[in-house]
Amino acid sequence: MSAALGLMAPVAASAADLNISGVSQYNLTASRDSLEQVTSITQFSDVQPTDWAYQALGNLIERYGCVAGYPNGTYRGNRAMTRFEAAALLNACLDRITDVTDELKRLMKEFEKELAVLKGRVDGLEAKVGELEATQFSTTTKLSGAATFVLGAMNFGGSNRAAVDQYRTEEGATTFNYDVRLNFDTSFTGRDLLRTTLRAGNFASSGFGDGDHQQQLEVAFQEDACAAGLSCENVLAVNRLFYQFPIGEHVTATVGGRVRQDDMLALWPSVYPADTVLDFFTRGGAPGTYSLNLGAGAGLWYQKNGWSLSVNYVAATGNAGNSSGWGSDKGGIGTRYSNETGTVQLGYTADQWGAAVAYTYTSPFDYGQVYGGAGTPMASYIPATADSTSSLGLSAYWQPAESGWIPSISVGWGLNVSQGNSSSGYAPRELGSPDSLGNRTLANYDDHAVTQSWSIGLQWLDAFVKGNALGMGVGQTTFVTSGVDLPATDGNYAWEWWYKFQVTDNISVTPAVFYLSRPYGALSGRGSSSVDSTFNNFAALIKTSFKF
Repeated sequence: MSAALGLMAPVAASAADLNISGVSQYNLTASRDSLEQVTSITQFSDVQPTDWAYQALGNLIERYGCVAGYPNGTYRGNRAMTRFEAAALLNACLDRITDVTDELKRLMKEFEKELAVLKGRVDGLEAKVGELEATQFSTTTKLSGAATFVLGAMNFGGSNRAAVDQYRTEEGATTFNYDVRLNFDTSFTGRDLLRTTLRAGNFASSGFGDGDHQQQLEVAFQEDACAAGLSCENVLAVNRLFYQFPIGEHVTATVGGRVRQDDMLALWPSVYPADTVLDFFTRGGAPGTYSLNLGAGAGLWYQKNGWSLSVNYVAATGNAGNSSGWGSDKGGIGTRYSNETGTVQLGYTADQWGAAVAYTYTSPFDYGQVYGGAGTPMASYIPATADSTSSLGLSAYWQPAESGWIPSISVGWGLNVSQGNSSSGYAPRELGSPDSLGNRTLANYDDHAVTQSWSIGLQWLDAFVKGNALGMGVGQTTFVTSGVDLPATDGNYAWEWWYKFQVTDNISVTPAVFYLSRPYGALSGRGSSSVDSTFNNFAALIKTSFKF
């Protein structure tokens, strides 16, 4: 209507200024050419989309229907318009606007009650938004969390009766444990992330939380170190604190006083759920490479066109100034006692699959921290007494485009080579010491020990019921393959089955079972009359998860 209103100034002339001859000319033109109403701008043969007023003319025709053309299908846009023609055009458009306005008034009258209800709702929403803005925790920080209950029990069997009786007594009772995590994610620019995670749990006294054996659950948690004489259970502490920010378009940097190895990887090469049952099946089949070392660290990753390259460093005891020996209060950065890892990963992801190859260098580590609950006792002792361990991991996954009877599959394999230096004063390496299961020295190795691991994970989404999931994992936890004087073969098979009931969007219940064929590997015969004695572990549990 701006074009039409612009015509009002020349139309608003005084009576004395009227050109009578113009009036006559207008009447003659109108009668001679007999203007006809049109409904589409395409009816004009002489109007092209390149004309400067094409859009404005089209709006007047289609929205208001107040533009007429000549019988021969032309508009004659370059022809001069008289003041009377302008007045006639403006009058026709104003009549159409009046018609539309009357129709709107009628509709508003008809839906008066509904409009009043909508207005009330909008006013209510505005009040609630104002209240939330006034009382919100932070304008830059979001809180998310998860709480998990685990009710379960383990049973032990085999021909090594000493081991069976001991573990049935020490770890065979039914237990109820919990884990809770609170994540505070802060962004200052919209592209960066400051993450603070608080975590607490009480798995220290449960067999499910034993970090030295393969029955450790992924969700099992308790603080590593507490004040003298105090239990680490039920202690709320900082579990993560790191800052992540972009450098340019393709590079991301991470630095933190408490950051985990996988926090600084561009790609996690598995779609098998990380919060299911055994911790071993969350390591991409390569616990030595993906050791999930946690401490002071920094890293970079680069991503472009599906490819990614990640480099990171973590010192588990990098906060300590005393570098004189082992202990949670000793270490520093770049010392023999830093419990440090350096990782390089090259990966590629597509719509339905991804793969990665990674290398990790590990300095001497306290027993159990490298493989944790993902290696036999023989394999776990080696990194603690070697000068260094080099680990290679190959992992990949594939997932179907739609859920159904075809599962996603995640596979991984890990190879670890531990080397010692006789000049360091640590040779010969004695793996272990006398314990309640016998006084046999576990083994010696000759500065070069090799261990391996592998896993396969399957997951069926929407299994039986939409939203639920079924999963299975099988593999061998880290075991010794060469370089060690073994009393028997060191292999152990791990197997788990689970089914997740998604009760609501925020609550799930997961019954699960797992089986470990030889959790002690080559040492299954300790304390018995035969090195060929057997020892196995079966467990059943129910895990309930709350996410908010």
